[in-house]
Amino acid sequence: MRFCARGAQRKFSCCRSRYWNQGIVVGKIDVMTSFGRRFGLALLCAAMTQVGASAAVQPKAPPAAKPKPAKPAPRPHIVPAPAGLRQQLTALARNFDGKAGIAVVSLSDGWEFDWNANSLFPQQSCSKLWVAITAMDAVDRKKVSLDQPVTLDASDLTLFHQPIRDKVMANGTYTTTLGALLFQAITESDNTANDKLMRSVGGPAAVRAMIARKGLGAIRFYNGERALQSRTAGMPWKQSYSIGNAFWDARNALPMKVRQAAFNRYLASPYDGASPHAIASALAALRKGELLKPATTQKLLSIMGQTRTGGMRVKAALAPGWDWNHKTGTGQELQGKIAGLNDIGLLTAPDGSVYAMAIMVVANKTDGSAQAIMRDVTKAVIDWHDSQPRGD
Repeated sequence: MRFCARGAQRKFSCCRSRYWNQGIVVGKIDVMTSFGRRFGLALLCAAMTQVGASAAVQPKAPPAAKPKPAKPAPRPHIVPAPAGLRQQLTALARNFDGKAGIAVVSLSDGWEFDWNANSLFPQQSCSKLWVAITAMDAVDRKKVSLDQPVTLDASDLTLFHQPIRDKVMANGTYTTTLGALLFQAITESDNTANDKLMRSVGGPAAVRAMIARKGLGAIRFYNGERALQSRTAGMPWKQSYSIGNAFWDARNALPMKVRQAAFNRYLASPYDGASPHAIASALAALRKGELLKPATTQKLLSIMGQTRTGGMRVKAALAPGWDWNHKTGTGQELQGKIAGLNDIGLLTAPDGSVYAMAIMVVANKTDGSAQAIMRDVTKAVIDWHDSQPRGD
């Protein structure tokens, strides 16, 4: 015992000196009795021996595991559409020659109809809606103003439908406002107006960030019309393609094998793909004022109500007194198949009832059947609504 105590005392003195230098107070040794000192030193000897042994054999702690990403919130329970309407819409979708995706959400009654509604369909110009919401969100956050001037030149030109191109080419530049670009992008589906608006509010990353921040779900956004259309065609973008028929000529010069492979890759996993359910839910959220402030919500809905495209789609089936605030999308065609034909929007009855609808199809033929199913779905919803008893 004495040997252990003496050894322990030597060790303790070293430890006490080391701990004191580190600013750690060990204890008041000077007031211990002889027995207490020896007994305490013996305990300390045993403890230090145990600590030393543990330190010698204990493996190095593994690095802390990175926290796993939170699981997505469970999808809320969906009230199915009324049986008669559900059967009618299901029959329309099943009989379509191609792939149809349909989502209809009743904001007034709370039900939803889904067909292929969680599959990703090409959005094409429907994605302009997310650019517009990103711009309006920037207005809400006082990052930009719709009256803010913006100048376009030849480097801003895109392809396909771009009515603003003539104004740019007339003088080499054209100055307008962000608000005018937004209006042109939605109502005319002007590709150049859309891409310039997108770049003016932060580019593709800003749009994707908005979609994520507001929890819009299964909605992809690519890098603008130039990047999307050239990749779908199977060739890298060149700015010279924005003039005249240069894009068509370059695309037609590609071997059909190359074009077909690129076309099929796009349809298999659209770079701008979105699910009809996510789109209809986002439209419902927009209408309920959950995405933007009241003023910007009403401004955007008003612009969507002035859309001029898609005259043979949903708009052609509207009954008197019904309104359709919407955005259309049309993809490239290859050997009779269209890479997406869509109409998405808010259908409002004369009594104020609202239905958010996303009708997205990939048709096997260019025989008008894609537009026909959009009209038939719309007519079915209107007929069902009109058949329901409504309070005064």
